[in-house]
Amino acid sequence: MTTPGLLIGAARSGSGKTTLALGLMRAMTRRGLRVSAVKCGPDYIDPAFHAAATGRESLNLDSWAMSPALIAHLAASASEGADIIIAEGAMGLFDGAPGGGAGSGASADIAALLGWPVLLAHDVSGQAQTGAAVLRGLATHDPRLTIAGVALNRVGSERHLRLVASELDLLGLRLFGALPRDESVKLPERHLGLVQAGETSDLDARLEALADFIEAHVDVTAIVAAAGAAPPSVTGEEGAKLRPPAQRIAVARDEAFSFFYPHLARAWRAAGAEIIFFSPLAAEAPPENCDLCWLPGGYPELHAGRLAQSRPFMNGLRRFARKRPVHGECGGYMALGRVLIDAKGEAQEMAGLLNLETSFLDRKLHLGYRRATLAADHPLGARGHAFRGHEFHYASILKESGEPFVLARDAYSDGDAPAGLRQGGVSGSFFHLIG
Repeated sequence: MTTPGLLIGAARSGSGKTTLALGLMRAMTRRGLRVSAVKCGPDYIDPAFHAAATGRESLNLDSWAMSPALIAHLAASASEGADIIIAEGAMGLFDGAPGGGAGSGASADIAALLGWPVLLAHDVSGQAQTGAAVLRGLATHDPRLTIAGVALNRVGSERHLRLVASELDLLGLRLFGALPRDESVKLPERHLGLVQAGETSDLDARLEALADFIEAHVDVTAIVAAAGAAPPSVTGEEGAKLRPPAQRIAVARDEAFSFFYPHLARAWRAAGAEIIFFSPLAAEAPPENCDLCWLPGGYPELHAGRLAQSRPFMNGLRRFARKRPVHGECGGYMALGRVLIDAKGEAQEMAGLLNLETSFLDRKLHLGYRRATLAADHPLGARGHAFRGHEFHYASILKESGEPFVLARDAYSDGDAPAGLRQGGVSGSFFHLIG
């Protein structure tokens, strides 16, 4: 892999990584560069914005859930036909969990493995010279990393900028630019993060405004020149190990079911499988000529009433499940249950294929990496086959009974516990498969 790359990291979430990343992606794209985007960690929403900004599909790289070989394989895939790769980090640069496949899940692991310099986005609101002290810590914490420089965010005034910049000069940290406080370029958010790209009004105009904002305050040319790469220490066709669960796979895709990793689709197609998308919200049933139905996660709780009233979808799903496997992840799992109580407290009837009742009325965040093994033979593999993934939802389980789909543990546990449900050929859990 010779395509140069750059990873945008920060001290914490909310520092401006997404603003900087999307602005740079669109600015570079409209300059004529072929920009490939990458998101570090388990995130479905940011990659859709990346794709809108660049016109190319964005991939996830995760050092906890993926092996070094799979990361190298996916990075090589992202580099095909690209002039530069821009990677957006997750949370703080070094935030992760123990026991990962290629590291802790930290964005720093990806930069170190692939030789990408790090551009630090730093929010200096509420601080001045202390910002330089924080940046010095980030820049020197991990000797594996090359720090390209810094882009400051939420700068209050020229005086504020001088106070921080003078300290950065003393540290030898290159300043690529400084973004002033400007709420007009902020993207809308909801409980799982940003509102999805497909639901964001005037998205292209917003991205153009972000690019204008970045061009006005950041040296984009210098950032392009700062990108770099080193030959990965490992290679391999690890994507082939993510074998498809069937030959022809019906995958739900719309505003209710959108959390489907692009690298899974690529791996399944590379192994010869065919993916046919359908929309439950458009009253579409899984196509009868498919061998398996996959309901991804998403926001079914925001569309529960429409789903409940979509007789073509619900009846078609039940009919499909009589003869062929159906699997649901997170939101898809909720849709396979009997009842989903929406945010208004209204009970909506779901497919009734699993003995599951969930509620979005009393929200509680469930978040973290998961290691799971199949409790019985399944289209995804034989009993005991191991997976890595994550769980991220606010729904509460009111009732869940039956045979478990997997035995799972989080990154901090030593023992497995039953997770999800399986009834005949229907299965599901809140666990999202990554690798």
